[in-house]
Amino acid sequence: MAVDLNKLKELRERTNSGFLDCKNALEETNNDIEKAIKWLQEKGIVKAAKKSSRIAAEGIVRAYTEGQTAILFELNSETDFVAKNELFLNFAAKLEKFLINAKFKTIDDVLKLKIDGLTIEDHCKDLTAKIGEKISLRRVEKYTAKKQEVVSSYTHANNRVATIVLVEGNNAEQLRFLAMHITALNPTYMCVSEIPKEVVKQIEEKISTSPKLAGKPEKIQESIKAGMLKKEYNDLGVLEYQPYVVDDSLTVQKFLEQSNLKFQKAIRFELGEGIEKKIVDFAAEVAEQMKQ
Repeated sequence: MAVDLNKLKELRERTNSGFLDCKNALEETNNDIEKAIKWLQEKGIVKAAKKSSRIAAEGIVRAYTEGQTAILFELNSETDFVAKNELFLNFAAKLEKFLINAKFKTIDDVLKLKIDGLTIEDHCKDLTAKIGEKISLRRVEKYTAKKQEVVSSYTHANNRVATIVLVEGNNAEQLRFLAMHITALNPTYMCVSEIPKEVVKQIEEKISTSPKLAGKPEKIQESIKAGMLKKEYNDLGVLEYQPYVVDDSLTVQKFLEQSNLKFQKAIRFELGEGIEKKIVDFAAEVAEQMKQ
Protein backbone atom coordinates (compact mmCIF):
# COMPACT_ATOMS: atom_id res chain seq x y z
CA MET A 1 0.00 0.00 0.00
CA ALA A 2 1.02 3.61 -0.54
CA VAL A 3 2.67 5.37 2.38
CA ASP A 4 0.90 8.43 3.77
CA LEU A 5 3.48 11.22 3.37
CA ASN A 6 2.10 13.26 6.27
CA LYS A 7 2.39 10.24 8.56
CA LEU A 8 5.85 9.57 7.20
CA LYS A 9 6.89 13.10 8.17
CA GLU A 10 5.30 12.76 11.62
CA LEU A 11 6.94 9.40 12.23
CA ARG A 12 10.36 10.77 11.35
CA GLU A 13 9.86 13.75 13.67
CA ARG A 14 8.64 11.61 16.56
CA THR A 15 11.28 8.89 16.32
CA ASN A 16 14.21 10.66 14.65
CA SER A 17 14.58 7.53 12.51
CA GLY A 18 15.73 7.42 8.91
CA PHE A 19 13.47 7.89 5.88
CA LEU A 20 13.62 4.28 4.69
CA ASP A 21 13.11 2.84 8.17
CA CYS A 22 10.01 5.00 8.65
CA LYS A 23 8.70 4.13 5.20
CA ASN A 24 9.14 0.41 5.88
CA ALA A 25 7.51 0.74 9.29
CA LEU A 26 4.40 2.39 7.84
CA GLU A 27 4.20 -0.17 5.05
CA GLU A 28 4.40 -3.01 7.58
CA THR A 29 1.72 -1.47 9.83
CA ASN A 30 -0.76 -0.10 7.25
CA ASN A 31 0.09 3.53 8.05
CA ASP A 32 -0.68 3.12 11.77
CA ILE A 33 1.63 5.60 13.52
CA GLU A 34 1.60 3.96 16.96
CA LYS A 35 2.17 0.48 15.56
CA ALA A 36 4.91 1.89 13.33
CA ILE A 37 6.65 3.39 16.36
CA LYS A 38 6.51 0.03 18.11
CA TRP A 39 7.82 -1.68 14.96
CA LEU A 40 10.75 0.75 14.84
CA GLN A 41 11.49 0.24 18.53
CA GLU A 42 11.59 -3.52 18.07
CA LYS A 43 13.75 -3.14 15.01
CA GLY A 44 15.96 -0.68 16.86
CA ILE A 45 16.48 -3.02 19.76
CA VAL A 46 17.69 -5.66 17.33
CA LYS A 47 20.10 -3.15 15.83
CA ALA A 48 21.27 -2.11 19.27
CA ALA A 49 21.88 -5.73 20.24
CA LYS A 50 24.17 -6.17 17.23
CA LYS A 51 26.20 -3.18 18.43
CA SER A 52 26.35 -4.28 22.09
CA SER A 53 29.70 -6.05 21.63
CA ARG A 54 31.38 -2.92 20.29
CA ILE A 55 33.75 -0.93 22.49
CA ALA A 56 32.50 2.51 23.55
CA ALA A 57 35.43 4.46 24.97
CA GLU A 58 34.55 8.01 23.91
CA GLY A 59 31.69 10.15 25.22
CA ILE A 60 31.51 12.51 28.19
CA VAL A 61 32.16 12.66 31.91
CA ARG A 62 29.95 14.96 33.98
CA ALA A 63 29.85 16.11 37.60
CA TYR A 64 26.88 17.99 39.00
CA THR A 65 25.99 19.41 42.42
CA GLU A 66 22.58 20.34 43.74
CA GLY A 67 22.17 21.26 47.39
CA GLN A 68 23.89 18.65 49.56
CA THR A 69 24.27 16.08 46.79
CA ALA A 70 26.86 15.61 44.04
CA ILE A 71 26.85 13.06 41.24
CA LEU A 72 29.51 11.96 38.77
CA PHE A 73 28.91 9.78 35.72
CA GLU A 74 30.47 8.57 32.48
CA LEU A 75 28.28 8.18 29.40
CA ASN A 76 30.07 6.47 26.53
CA SER A 77 29.85 6.48 22.76
CA GLU A 78 32.14 4.95 20.16
CA THR A 79 33.42 8.24 18.69
CA ASP A 80 33.98 11.77 19.98
CA PHE A 81 31.84 13.02 17.09
CA VAL A 82 28.73 11.38 18.57
CA ALA A 83 29.65 12.82 21.98
CA LYS A 84 28.66 16.19 20.49
CA ASN A 85 25.39 14.89 19.04
CA GLU A 86 22.30 16.76 20.26
CA LEU A 87 20.40 13.57 21.16
CA PHE A 88 23.38 12.30 23.14
CA LEU A 89 23.87 15.59 25.00
CA ASN A 90 20.15 15.94 25.75
CA PHE A 91 20.14 12.48 27.29
CA ALA A 92 23.22 13.36 29.37
CA ALA A 93 21.46 16.49 30.66
CA LYS A 94 18.38 14.45 31.53
CA LEU A 95 20.54 11.90 33.35
CA GLU A 96 22.23 14.66 35.32
CA LYS A 97 18.95 16.00 36.70
CA PHE A 98 17.51 12.53 37.31
CA LEU A 99 20.48 10.92 39.06
CA ILE A 100 20.88 13.73 41.59
CA ASN A 101 17.61 12.63 43.23
CA ALA A 102 17.76 8.90 42.46
CA LYS A 103 18.50 6.16 44.99
CA PHE A 104 20.98 3.48 43.98
CA LYS A 105 24.02 1.55 45.15
CA THR A 106 25.47 0.01 41.99
CA ILE A 107 25.53 0.71 38.27
CA ASP A 108 23.16 -2.24 37.80
CA ASP A 109 20.68 -0.46 40.08
CA VAL A 110 21.03 2.68 37.98
CA LEU A 111 20.42 0.90 34.68
CA LYS A 112 17.12 -0.49 36.00
CA LEU A 113 15.80 2.94 37.05
CA LYS A 114 13.12 4.43 34.81
CA ILE A 115 13.00 7.83 33.16
CA ASP A 116 9.73 8.64 31.37
CA GLY A 117 8.61 5.01 31.70
CA LEU A 118 11.74 3.53 30.13
CA THR A 119 14.72 2.06 31.98
CA ILE A 120 18.03 3.86 31.59
CA GLU A 121 19.42 0.72 29.97
CA ASP A 122 16.62 0.81 27.38
CA HIS A 123 17.18 4.53 26.82
CA CYS A 124 20.79 3.66 25.94
CA LYS A 125 19.60 0.94 23.54
CA ASP A 126 17.15 3.38 21.98
CA LEU A 127 19.92 5.94 21.47
CA THR A 128 22.16 3.24 20.03
CA ALA A 129 19.50 2.48 17.42
CA LYS A 130 18.87 6.13 16.57
CA ILE A 131 22.47 7.32 16.47
CA GLY A 132 24.07 4.18 15.05
CA GLU A 133 26.78 3.81 17.70
CA LYS A 134 26.88 1.88 20.94
CA ILE A 135 25.78 4.17 23.79
CA SER A 136 26.32 3.01 27.37
CA LEU A 137 26.25 4.42 30.88
CA ARG A 138 29.44 2.97 32.30
CA ARG A 139 29.64 4.22 35.89
CA VAL A 140 28.03 6.55 38.41
CA GLU A 141 29.10 7.85 41.83
CA LYS A 142 27.06 9.90 44.27
CA TYR A 143 27.97 11.79 47.46
CA THR A 144 25.39 13.15 49.89
CA ALA A 145 26.63 15.52 52.59
CA LYS A 146 25.49 15.09 56.19
CA LYS A 147 25.23 17.81 58.81
CA GLN A 148 28.45 19.85 59.04
CA GLU A 149 29.57 18.50 55.65
CA VAL A 150 29.57 20.01 52.19
CA VAL A 151 29.98 18.67 48.65
CA SER A 152 31.19 20.24 45.45
CA SER A 153 32.06 19.24 41.90
CA TYR A 154 33.97 20.34 38.85
CA THR A 155 33.72 19.29 35.20
CA HIS A 156 36.53 20.32 32.87
CA ALA A 157 35.43 22.26 29.80
CA ASN A 158 36.16 19.34 27.45
CA ASN A 159 33.74 17.04 29.38
CA ARG A 160 36.45 14.36 29.52
CA VAL A 161 37.38 14.61 33.19
CA ALA A 162 35.46 15.59 36.33
CA THR A 163 35.56 15.31 40.11
CA ILE A 164 33.24 15.29 43.11
CA VAL A 165 34.51 15.95 46.63
CA LEU A 166 33.11 15.84 50.18
CA VAL A 167 34.58 17.54 53.27
CA GLU A 168 33.70 18.57 56.79
CA GLY A 169 33.02 22.30 56.92
CA ASN A 170 30.77 24.80 55.17
CA ASN A 171 32.98 26.67 52.71
CA ALA A 172 31.43 25.43 49.47
CA GLU A 173 32.97 28.22 47.39
CA GLN A 174 36.53 27.25 48.34
CA LEU A 175 35.72 23.56 48.02
CA ARG A 176 35.03 23.99 44.30
CA PHE A 177 38.68 24.99 43.89
CA LEU A 178 39.73 21.72 45.52
CA ALA A 179 37.59 19.84 42.99
CA MET A 180 39.37 21.81 40.25
CA HIS A 181 42.75 20.89 41.74
CA ILE A 182 41.95 17.17 41.81
CA THR A 183 40.62 17.31 38.25
CA ALA A 184 43.78 19.04 37.02
CA LEU A 185 46.52 17.24 38.99
CA ASN A 186 45.00 13.76 39.33
CA PRO A 187 46.41 12.71 42.73
CA THR A 188 47.56 9.09 42.97
CA TYR A 189 46.24 8.92 46.54
CA MET A 190 43.53 11.11 48.06
CA CYS A 191 45.01 10.65 51.56
CA VAL A 192 47.97 8.98 53.28
CA SER A 193 45.79 6.13 54.56
CA GLU A 194 45.31 4.96 50.94
CA ILE A 195 49.04 4.34 50.46
CA PRO A 196 49.94 0.63 50.68
CA LYS A 197 51.63 -0.21 53.99
CA GLU A 198 54.69 -1.65 52.29
CA VAL A 199 55.23 1.63 50.42
CA VAL A 200 54.95 3.66 53.65
CA LYS A 201 57.44 1.30 55.30
CA GLN A 202 59.92 1.75 52.43
CA ILE A 203 59.64 5.54 52.69
CA GLU A 204 60.16 5.50 56.46
CA GLU A 205 63.23 3.25 56.12
CA LYS A 206 64.66 5.48 53.39
CA ILE A 207 64.27 8.56 55.57
CA SER A 208 65.55 7.00 58.80
CA THR A 209 68.77 5.80 57.10
CA SER A 210 69.42 9.01 55.16
CA PRO A 211 73.00 10.39 55.40
CA LYS A 212 71.44 13.84 55.88
CA LEU A 213 70.65 12.89 59.48
CA ALA A 214 74.20 11.95 60.43
CA GLY A 215 75.64 14.00 63.29
CA LYS A 216 72.59 16.26 63.56
CA PRO A 217 70.89 17.12 66.87
CA GLU A 218 67.58 15.34 67.50
CA LYS A 219 65.44 18.43 66.87
CA ILE A 220 67.22 19.11 63.58
CA GLN A 221 66.80 15.46 62.59
CA GLU A 222 63.05 15.65 63.19
CA SER A 223 62.84 18.77 61.03
CA ILE A 224 64.83 17.07 58.24
CA LYS A 225 62.64 13.96 58.46
CA ALA A 226 59.47 16.05 58.21
CA GLY A 227 60.80 17.83 55.11
CA MET A 228 61.86 14.57 53.48
CA LEU A 229 58.50 12.95 54.25
CA LYS A 230 56.66 15.91 52.72
CA LYS A 231 58.75 15.60 49.54
CA GLU A 232 58.28 11.82 49.33
CA TYR A 233 54.50 12.11 49.68
CA ASN A 234 54.37 14.92 47.14
CA ASP A 235 56.43 12.85 44.68
CA LEU A 236 54.09 9.94 45.32
CA GLY A 237 51.07 12.09 44.39
CA VAL A 238 49.34 12.30 47.78
CA LEU A 239 46.66 15.00 47.56
CA GLU A 240 47.28 16.90 50.80
CA TYR A 241 51.03 17.18 50.09
CA GLN A 242 50.65 18.52 46.54
CA PRO A 243 51.25 22.22 45.84
CA TYR A 244 47.79 23.79 45.62
CA VAL A 245 47.04 24.50 41.97
CA VAL A 246 45.41 27.90 42.65
CA ASP A 247 48.28 29.10 44.88
CA ASP A 248 51.41 26.95 44.76
CA SER A 249 52.87 28.70 47.81
CA LEU A 250 50.44 26.49 49.75
CA THR A 251 50.06 22.74 49.95
CA VAL A 252 46.54 21.36 49.69
CA GLN A 253 46.78 20.55 53.39
CA LYS A 254 47.48 24.22 54.23
CA PHE A 255 44.69 25.37 51.92
CA LEU A 256 42.23 23.09 53.73
CA GLU A 257 43.37 24.36 57.12
CA GLN A 258 43.01 28.00 56.06
CA SER A 259 39.53 27.28 54.64
CA ASN A 260 38.41 25.42 57.79
CA LEU A 261 37.80 22.27 55.77
CA LYS A 262 38.60 18.68 56.66
CA PHE A 263 38.97 16.32 53.72
CA GLN A 264 36.70 13.25 53.73
CA LYS A 265 36.67 11.76 50.24
CA ALA A 266 36.80 12.52 46.53
CA ILE A 267 36.58 10.66 43.25
CA ARG A 268 37.78 11.63 39.79
CA PHE A 269 36.58 10.14 36.49
CA GLU A 270 38.59 10.45 33.30
CA LEU A 271 36.89 9.44 30.08
CA GLY A 272 37.73 5.93 28.93
CA GLU A 273 40.22 5.15 31.70
CA GLY A 274 40.59 1.41 32.13
CA ILE A 275 38.92 0.62 28.79
CA GLU A 276 41.06 -1.32 26.36
CA LYS A 277 40.35 0.18 22.96
CA LYS A 278 40.01 -2.23 20.07
CA ILE A 279 42.30 -1.52 17.12
CA VAL A 280 41.06 -2.84 13.79
CA ASP A 281 42.71 -2.23 10.42
CA PHE A 282 40.57 -0.70 7.68
CA ALA A 283 40.28 -3.87 5.58
CA ALA A 284 39.15 -5.88 8.60
CA GLU A 285 36.65 -3.19 9.55
CA VAL A 286 35.11 -3.20 6.06
CA ALA A 287 34.93 -7.00 6.10
CA GLU A 288 33.18 -6.90 9.48
CA GLN A 289 30.62 -4.38 8.19
CA MET A 290 29.90 -6.59 5.17
CA LYS A 291 28.83 -9.39 7.53
CA GLN A 292 26.10 -7.25 9.16
